[in-house]
Amino acid sequence: MNTFVDSVVAAGRLVVSGDAVLMAIVARSLAVSACACALACTLGMVLGAWLAVARFPGRALVLTLLNTLLALPSVVVGLAMYLLLSHSGPLGFLGWLFSFKAMVLAQSVLVLPVVTALTRQAIEDADRDHGEQLRSLGAGQLARALLLVRDERYALFTVLITGFGRAVSEVGAVMIVGGNVDGFTRVMTTAIALETSKGDLPLALALGLVLLGVVLVLNIAISALRGWRERVDGGAAGTAMARHPGGAG
Repeated sequence: MNTFVDSVVAAGRLVVSGDAVLMAIVARSLAVSACACALACTLGMVLGAWLAVARFPGRALVLTLLNTLLALPSVVVGLAMYLLLSHSGPLGFLGWLFSFKAMVLAQSVLVLPVVTALTRQAIEDADRDHGEQLRSLGAGQLARALLLVRDERYALFTVLITGFGRAVSEVGAVMIVGGNVDGFTRVMTTAIALETSKGDLPLALALGLVLLGVVLVLNIAISALRGWRERVDGGAAGTAMARHPGGAG
């Protein structure tokens, strides 16, 4: 394959034919990211909702640290996880290094700040609009956070999709802790890096096309969810005005 066009055509054939090696790597990549996203979103949404309504000394410092972690390089996370999970590290007894579990853990650490920060912002905005009313009804911090999470569930679903997109496109951390072992820990991003270095451009491009397709689907889902929510909110507002026409005056 000496030309770019030839490589793209061959890559397209691999995708269309459902090449076994390609599909195995894609399935493993999606499984790792889904598990990492589930863990990170469970913890991150709880933590983000609490940070949105809680007021305590040092909160500004915590938020600054959280925003700093949003730019945390993936290779730094990979190195930290490697040191923790290595045989001489504090978590070495788990035997997770170069395993599926290690990659899930690394991706979870990367996704957690993103989910926490986005959840905190969404819930804090909602608390600014409706928090006073909830407080007047006697709702404490925990009850207020839970009620706002329920009200903002569609926005939080967008956060979940964003977290998955962050996980599935990650390469540095999973390459370090997973080892890129063929048939065990090789995912789309690490396989693209390896196959490119080996000169197997068709497989690398095929994986790149699938990865771009996944990201495209995620963005379409986010846009569709936002559009649907705007239509629902607009319809609800219109119904309320129709029932109480004098309210607008």
